[in-house]
Amino acid sequence: MVPEEGGINPPRQEPENVRAQLDRILASPEFLAPERGRRFLQYIVEEALEGHGDQLKAFTIAQAVFGRDASFDAQNDPVVRIEAGRIRRALERYYLVCGSSDPIEITIPKGGYAPNFSSGEGGSNAGAAAAPNRQAKPGQPGHELRRPGHERQPGHERPMRYRDLLLPIGIPALFGTMAVLALIRPLESYLSPSKPPPAPAASTSKSTTRIVVEPFAALGGTARGSDFAKGLTDQLIAKLMKVDSIVVLAPGRFDMKTIGSLLTLQGSTLVEGTVLHLQVRLINSADGAVVWANQYDRDLSDQTILDVEDEIAAKITMEISNSRKLSGAGPAP
Repeated sequence: MVPEEGGINPPRQEPENVRAQLDRILASPEFLAPERGRRFLQYIVEEALEGHGDQLKAFTIAQAVFGRDASFDAQNDPVVRIEAGRIRRALERYYLVCGSSDPIEITIPKGGYAPNFSSGEGGSNAGAAAAPNRQAKPGQPGHELRRPGHERQPGHERPMRYRDLLLPIGIPALFGTMAVLALIRPLESYLSPSKPPPAPAASTSKSTTRIVVEPFAALGGTARGSDFAKGLTDQLIAKLMKVDSIVVLAPGRFDMKTIGSLLTLQGSTLVEGTVLHLQVRLINSADGAVVWANQYDRDLSDQTILDVEDEIAAKITMEISNSRKLSGAGPAP
């Protein structure tokens, strides 16, 4: 059975603040999600704010967001589960890249589809900063109770402790030890044979390939082809990031003069009826040479686009990571 409903955490934030945070996420270029994923996030947030979080199940979401009819079966069509996983990853990336100081954090706990709204770093810092300004009242932690007659009288000095003697004695002893070591160290260099310097460690960058995944072009001007191009780009980024020998860079967020040689993954999609045509190529940015290329054709009549995206992205990742031509791109200087 596919888990659908988990424990529901009621929103602890004001609805207007949550909606403002949702608008901030959707407007950010760092929130990498296709249009259907954004509709999915908007729907579950609004339902939770309206108090309908317990009704957020795969069946209702599939009908309201993805246009499925009453014959929808979550076991045979995992569109809601896959999209929920994609939005979870997009939210995690957003808060790691640029949303760490946002006042509200929106998450989708695993095991369900009801979102959780918690105070972010910005909200928690305000409460922490105000705490030291509050004066402790009698009976609360931090308030020291003094009995009559126990106040410190002027002229009554506290007795000298062991640590009071350690400070004036220990500091001169420490400097004396350092002076002795400074004299012994040069003698060791004369008495002991010189050792050759250790060999420099092999640079790990030699085995690392830097790849920029550019947004795939959607040919034909159809909404289905555009959604597939965006979804496949997201899947490729997620799967390539899991390969240890590959570093994925965001398009336009680096300087070629400092980053060195890298590869660019480009592609185009065309949906004609129920047939998908996909062209993918890997280009060396240093000289424009095509390092790897392939074509994929799929029949969409008997499977969902999400399944096709996942299957093709996994195959492209495997072929790129196993290609021997990747060494031609060269490591970063």
